Amino acid sequence: HVMDVVNESDIIIYVGGITARLEGEEMPVEVDGFYKGDRTNLKLPEAQIKMLKQLHSSGKPVVFVLTTGSAIACNWEQQNLPAILNVWYPGQAGGAAIADVLFGDYNPSGKLPVTFYKSVNDLPDFEDYSINGRTYRYFNGEVLYPFGYGLSFTDFEVSKPQLQKKVVSKNETNSVTVDVSNTGDFDGDVVLQLYVRRKNSGKESPLKSLKGFKKIFVEKGATKTITFKIEAKELLEFDKHGDAAVNKGEFEISVGETSETLNKVVLEIK
Repeated sequence: HVMDVVNESDIIIYVGGITARLEGEEMPVEVDGFYKGDRTNLKLPEAQIKMLKQLHSSGKPVVFVLTTGSAIACNWEQQNLPAILNVWYPGQAGGAAIADVLFGDYNPSGKLPVTFYKSVNDLPDFEDYSINGRTYRYFNGEVLYPFGYGLSFTDFEVSKPQLQKKVVSKNETNSVTVDVSNTGDFDGDVVLQLYVRRKNSGKESPLKSLKGFKKIFVEKGATKTITFKIEAKELLEFDKHGDAAVNKGEFEISVGETSETLNKVVLEIK
């Protein structure tokens, strides 16, 4: 019996999630949560939720290795399990890579390229093709994991951004600089992300837009200074006709570890 093995163990590694046998294009699949390869909810399959709760009830620490090709609303798992390692569809050498992370031979630095929502109910209807209410650029609610999110075995601190020039003309090249410090116990890579947001813009404008990222190795206890260029193309806005231009006004410039970073500075285009 599974629980007999569990009770003799110090730690549980549970590999679950979904696979390409369930999600994809026009597939002959009709099980709860899926319809012809589409997702009808964002939950794990019910049998896996029950299994994880049973494993958790043993009192042993459970490491959840999650395989998926899309966002999963693993709310209970986030609240109750000490570790979740999202490996997507890891491929032939995936087992070795997962083992390197689980045994501490590699310090992970991956960041989410999509938003993980708490529920499909937070999203507009599937056949509503408007971008409003979708993606980190237009979703205004509370998410499970924001775009750009990812943990490490160490901790980083990112300083408030410093602009080379706070006021520039439309076509001037500018830059923004931050200090990033490794405040944890291990060497590691951090992926710093640059976001731009037009202040006082209309509802059709993005809440923020990713305009650059850099992966930097920082030894424990060390600090590095990182600079991002800000050129006219980073500040372009599209009107309803699809024409792009740099408009006068104020822009919020953010640099941090996720799209929800709070470190902002204001740049004015005159």
